[in-house]
Amino acid sequence: MNNITIKEERISAEEYIDFLKRTDLGSQYPKERFNERIKKLVKNVNISLVARNDNGVIVGVLFGLTDFAYWLYITDLGVDRTYERRGIGTELMKTAHELAGGEKDIAVYLIANENAVPFYKKFGMKKAEDVMQYFKIEWTDFTVQ
Repeated sequence: MNNITIKEERISAEEYIDFLKRTDLGSQYPKERFNERIKKLVKNVNISLVARNDNGVIVGVLFGLTDFAYWLYITDLGVDRTYERRGIGTELMKTAHELAGGEKDIAVYLIANENAVPFYKKFGMKKAEDVMQYFKIEWTDFTVQ
């Protein structure tokens, strides 16, 4: 993680959309009201961690929702494709877990795409079968470009 700085930081929807173009996260959102919803996302998450290189370019992001008592739900975790496998994702996860309250108090939940499952397993996570879902939103697949 040489020359990468991670800190709590709010970023604009425009910055996040630019970042999404350089990650695999850019295909996880529905097309419906995309810009409007991204504005709400970056404004309202409890935990907003941003990794930047020496030039100030965003190379990693983690957004999470937490009650700071029992659980942390990671809504977004992504690393710029040219910065993958440098420990940035792991450091973002560890930092978010600590900010939420630490591994002795906080359970972590997320939805992982199949390509990310090995990363999360390496982090010590396992697939859960007891999560309920209510999903009636409009959802047209697309990729941020």
